[in-house]
Amino acid sequence: MAFPTKSHSLYSVLNLLGILHLLFFFPSNGTPSGHTTHLIPRDSPLSPFYDPSSTHFDRLHNAFQRSLKRINHFKSAIVPRKRTTQAPLNPSDGEYAMKIAIGTPPVEVIGIADTGSDLIWTQCLPCIQCYNQTIPIFNPKRSSTYHTIPCQSKFCNALDNPQCDHNTTTCEYRYSYEDGSHTAGNLASETLTLGSSNPISLPNTVFGCTHDTAGEFDGSESGIIGLGAGKLSLTSQLGTKKFSYCLIPSHINSTSWISFGNNSVVSGPNVVTTSMVRNYPINLYFLTLEAFSVGKHRIPFVNKGENKKDLNSIEGNIIIDSGTTFTLVPDNVYNGLVSGLDKVIKAKRVKDPNGLLTLCYEVVHGKISLPIITAHFKGGDVKLKPVNTFSWVKKHVLCFTMISYPDLNILGNLAQINFLVGYDLQAGTVSFKPTDCTKRS
Repeated sequence: MAFPTKSHSLYSVLNLLGILHLLFFFPSNGTPSGHTTHLIPRDSPLSPFYDPSSTHFDRLHNAFQRSLKRINHFKSAIVPRKRTTQAPLNPSDGEYAMKIAIGTPPVEVIGIADTGSDLIWTQCLPCIQCYNQTIPIFNPKRSSTYHTIPCQSKFCNALDNPQCDHNTTTCEYRYSYEDGSHTAGNLASETLTLGSSNPISLPNTVFGCTHDTAGEFDGSESGIIGLGAGKLSLTSQLGTKKFSYCLIPSHINSTSWISFGNNSVVSGPNVVTTSMVRNYPINLYFLTLEAFSVGKHRIPFVNKGENKKDLNSIEGNIIIDSGTTFTLVPDNVYNGLVSGLDKVIKAKRVKDPNGLLTLCYEVVHGKISLPIITAHFKGGDVKLKPVNTFSWVKKHVLCFTMISYPDLNILGNLAQINFLVGYDLQAGTVSFKPTDCTKRS
């Protein structure tokens, strides 16, 4: 295959909160509505993070560094060791921005859309301390629909380590990050609005109203829009528990998109559906990947005689994540992939000038022929095209974007480009459909 070189008053009855949410959000027939909105790639010219002075190669390097932070976070959450309560990720580590509005009247929020986090949170006034953000900080006193959440609420109990202000009986949270950053505030409910041209309002959405932040935060965003599998995520609160997204390559001057509810169903020919595996208490999305193949060369995830307690030998052995750039695989799988690729790619092996990736090729002339790599998930096969598995790191140098990494396997966002990826938390499945994500139907 040719690859071109050019590159919130308290409620007296706590259940009222959930009932009101259902009454306001669902139409009278009880069918959840659907909505689609934009996802802005971090490095797109349309992104608030965009730096025109950076080259494509600089952006790839920066994405790699952000991915390392995510990887360390996931590893500390999954690999058994003494640890503090797990936090949602630092917003600056994410790769896709999403604009929503909070409050009545609505105030725009730019958050990182993150399948690796549950809590929706944004900075709020008054600030004990806040980082400087480029858009106005949300002031709950100016909203007629803001309500704090009481400590006994099921939503408060959904936090990893809920705290309580005994003077106000308001549920509070505090998260700390491995880099020394922290975020803390009140759990609240508010009207959340998706979209601008055809907006949809979601009353009584639970979110974190953060009054204290410090550390490594980027002022281009105001928080996180959690899309994880936990009770506090936007996905779970929508009631349908369904969403899908379609990611475009980051260099294209356009936006990716994300759909919720009825709009998010992935159907039709060429759809591959695989089961999620819930690994409590971690609310990430785990899938089962059985093998890769390059042509007829099959590289299994599990070798005969391998330790059955090993992460690679059990169901739910890989996380699908929208915020990690690269795909992480075990050493034996990586080595098998390298062997298979070297047999079919007729180009000179060279070193990555940035020292990040280990399988790179020199491309002197106009094109290089690269194979499709098939990911054999339990339930079906997903064919990864070169755009999913290779990236230019320098002029004339093309590198393989899968990485050998111990203890943790992740299907990153590069591997998800030009797929309509659908999550159905009710059915417990993730679906993939090959799609030109630049063409929104």
